[in-house]
Amino acid sequence: MKDYIIYYLSPLTILVSVVGLVLGGGYVWLGLATLPALALGDAILPRDLRTRNIKIMWLAYVPVVITSILAASAYFLLSMRVGEGGLTAFNTIGAVISTGWTATIVGIPAFHEMFHRRDSFLRNFGLCFQVFYMDPTRDIAHVVGHHIDVGTNKDGDTARRGQSLYAFGVEAMIHSFVTSQRMESDSMERRGFGRWSIRHRIWKGLAALIVFGVVMFLIGGWQGMAACYVAGILARFLLEAFNYFQHYGQVRVEGEPIEKRHVWNHLGALSRAMTFEITNHADHHLNSYMPYYELKPDVDAVKLPSVFTCFMAAIIPPVWTKFIIMPALREWDLNHANDSERAIAKTQNKAAGWPDWFAN
Repeated sequence: MKDYIIYYLSPLTILVSVVGLVLGGGYVWLGLATLPALALGDAILPRDLRTRNIKIMWLAYVPVVITSILAASAYFLLSMRVGEGGLTAFNTIGAVISTGWTATIVGIPAFHEMFHRRDSFLRNFGLCFQVFYMDPTRDIAHVVGHHIDVGTNKDGDTARRGQSLYAFGVEAMIHSFVTSQRMESDSMERRGFGRWSIRHRIWKGLAALIVFGVVMFLIGGWQGMAACYVAGILARFLLEAFNYFQHYGQVRVEGEPIEKRHVWNHLGALSRAMTFEITNHADHHLNSYMPYYELKPDVDAVKLPSVFTCFMAAIIPPVWTKFIIMPALREWDLNHANDSERAIAKTQNKAAGWPDWFAN
């Protein structure tokens, strides 16, 4: 039963943010306060290398659905609280950041888990929630692009060596949106429709964003609506930041098989539970339809610290580069990459101004 219960950490974390928004005032910062608390716990606790013992699928997806609903409700509460006009400018910022944080690192793994399912209800449920991070077509570039191109130059979700979190985040936001629309247009054309046919998902996506804005306006006026859009854009950026830590600097020859070694894993006890195993990432790229609770930790992979530690380090790019990712990539290049990948890695290292550890 323990393996079912641990995933309720995710809805519990969002609930803290929701309670903060309900209480108002300085309590709106409660959502953001969960970040250092979880980061400290994830860093202190031993790495979690256990395979889960879960057999009842519908029971395993209860916390996923609850998390999604709570993440959505945070936006409604944000609009209401800001629209009331009782928050100071400082606390308004806290409410927006708390909502953007919990809706992303906590909410998006739940959305992601659902839109990877073959079950039509769960999949469509997950797709609908993409509006809360301002990109209702994000799944196209993710499923059709990233899961095929991971680690190659074509993959917009794999940061180049030497690229900062900030530069990557903005570039990836643009790349994924443009890629999704191009792929959808290509699909329209193959099916005999115009590239920008009314059947194109961009129109549904734009309609969803407009409806989202109208609902937020009805709840909290212009101020409430603006706060929710800002929180959504922040969530969008943080989503790309999450990819930054999952794939930074990895290389793979285009067309060659995807293997477990082509992604990073962060096997912290809290981060695994809170993100529905998305930090336990290797198996997900071998079979994207595998339910989160069936993913097995890759105990032979290069060890990276908690994803929270990585995030805080990447805020100061030289810290991230020197103390975390450069040592990890050196180990990967020398002990896990094949000859073709080492050639690509050597070129990227040189372009980034990194040491040539192949010469040693």
